[in-house]
Amino acid sequence: MPELRDNLKQKRIRNFFLSFDAACTEENLQEKAEKEGLTYIQMKLPVEKITEEFEEEIKKRVEKNFLNAKIRKAKEEDLETIMQIHNRAWMTANEPFRPIELESLKKIHEYPETEILIAKVYGSDGGFIILDREGHNNEIGVIAGLGVLPRYQRKGLGTILGIAAWNYFKEEDVNELRCEVYKDNEVSYGFIKSLGFEEYGKKTYTKDDFLLD
Repeated sequence: MPELRDNLKQKRIRNFFLSFDAACTEENLQEKAEKEGLTYIQMKLPVEKITEEFEEEIKKRVEKNFLNAKIRKAKEEDLETIMQIHNRAWMTANEPFRPIELESLKKIHEYPETEILIAKVYGSDGGFIILDREGHNNEIGVIAGLGVLPRYQRKGLGTILGIAAWNYFKEEDVNELRCEVYKDNEVSYGFIKSLGFEEYGKKTYTKDDFLLD
């Protein structure tokens, strides 16, 4: 039953970041979501395009202090910190949002295809990225979510996490990276485009795509 398991995993990760409940950031978003669904732009980047030259060009946009950020794989004791970063980071985003629960994050962390990377800056954790693998042979790397504390946003920490994701997926022998961006989040869309991702489609999710059975 791998397909059912993968579907549940995707729902759980989607549910972690997105919400159809009354805690949405826009006053009328709840009603709109119920009637029309939520539309996301699908983006991809072939790993072969991530050359050393391309990576160096991306790094030039990052503030020097963030080039020394320490990246590590999350352990269970890090999950509460990730939850706090998420809740603070997404309050500034133009996206459906709700605070998350630690138990949901623990279940995501337990999936063998899922990895969470954390960036430490100035001695404290400032951001995270959730990575997943999909496809029959786990050949597709998915950036399932990224969160950066407001004081580090638009300064390059997200880019450093993106580069860490590339390096992780290269070691995992994936051949393409993918992610989705909420259609009205222009800041996130611009950031993903700046990392070399290209739009390849759109997908509208209904309430059933978020709810766990």
